[in-house]
Amino acid sequence: MKKNEHRFQEESFLTKAITALQTNHLLNENLSCTRNVLKRMLMAVFLCLFAVTSVFGQDGNYQDDQSSITVRAQQAPPPLPEYVQPQCPGDGYIWTPGYWSWRSNDYYWVPGVWVLPPEINLLWTPGYWGFYDNFYGWHPGYWGPRVGYYGGINYGFGYFGTGFYGGRWEGGHFMYNTSVWRVGKNIHNTYINKVNIVNRNRSSFNGSAGVNYRPNKDEMGGMRDNRVSPSREQMDHEQNMGNERGQFHNNNPKPEIHSMSAPGGQRFDERGREMKMGGGMRMGGGRRGR
Repeated sequence: MKKNEHRFQEESFLTKAITALQTNHLLNENLSCTRNVLKRMLMAVFLCLFAVTSVFGQDGNYQDDQSSITVRAQQAPPPLPEYVQPQCPGDGYIWTPGYWSWRSNDYYWVPGVWVLPPEINLLWTPGYWGFYDNFYGWHPGYWGPRVGYYGGINYGFGYFGTGFYGGRWEGGHFMYNTSVWRVGKNIHNTYINKVNIVNRNRSSFNGSAGVNYRPNKDEMGGMRDNRVSPSREQMDHEQNMGNERGQFHNNNPKPEIHSMSAPGGQRFDERGREMKMGGGMRMGGGRRGR
């Protein structure tokens, strides 16, 4: 009798032990499952917050103002070419990046060029092309107290699609950020602010199939700033390039002249090599005025 009772107690103990192990295994499985679910939930929340931040970073309700459009074209402008920035010719010059302009049913490349601003404390906001359902419209660049909205176009050299990183004005003198602009040893008002922005989009227009970017709060504020039109040297620079056959895309997919030291100054190819042609050794744009 005692032997049977002892065997019953052993079997009962084993049954409870097995049940406890099974329960513990199920608990571990549930905990593992719960951890995975929590990870997925946290990831979903993070992605939602990131999306909301991106939306609030740009103005999703912004409607592009077509009133500033000066040129219309039926075909998309070509991608932006890559080229080497020439060295700054002197103190006070500001880099204005190259862009595609339109004439005679074709786009031609207006080389990036160093220019003197019309006044001190002014910065250059590049122009940009925008797509509007059935045409491409050009918004010309302008001078102002800060760099405004330029369509999110990555022009390079401190104009990476939003904001400006080429330098700043201090006490009536322009300070050059040598991490993005090339300046010579004769310019001492420099500083280094390394910029780590990755934007490989070479599209030259804003809109469908181009750059999908709307202005942020600061860029919207810049649109309300007083604007100063491009200088006479800048306008002549654009018009003169329209007389250069090698600048037109249909004639030459890669423009002959990619950049210049100043309006009417030295000309450089895509590698930054000086070109001995035309007024290649003349220096221009030496006065500040409109």
